[in-house]
Amino acid sequence: PQLPHGHMALPSFWKVVEDSLQQSGAQLRAFCQAFETVTPSPEAQPLTPAEERKVLSLVSKHGPDKLYQVTSNINGSKDLDLTLLRGQIVALLQGADTKGNTSRWLVDAGGPRGFVPAAKLRPY
Repeated sequence: PQLPHGHMALPSFWKVVEDSLQQSGAQLRAFCQAFETVTPSPEAQPLTPAEERKVLSLVSKHGPDKLYQVTSNINGSKDLDLTLLRGQIVALLQGADTKGNTSRWLVDAGGPRGFVPAAKLRPY
């Protein structure tokens, strides 16, 4: 497929890509902040002892600031996708997939590692 900026020199092309990514990122952050102020957060579900141990292990491995809670059930459809239940806690490993897609995050679910939609995670 012919890219609209295919005729540009590589440094200029990367500058355009970077600028549009930063702009999209800023829009996404603004949207997320607006969304969080409008929607009441779902009640945190009490964790089972097994889930609690898993969370403690994730905290010790990755730090508390990397923990996210799954906001709705996730059915992994592609290779390397995880299937997770609402309320599960995961640790963020990378905020993008192997192709640089930032809407799919690589997470550690306390054993299995794989990709999940970023939109279905919220900071724990």
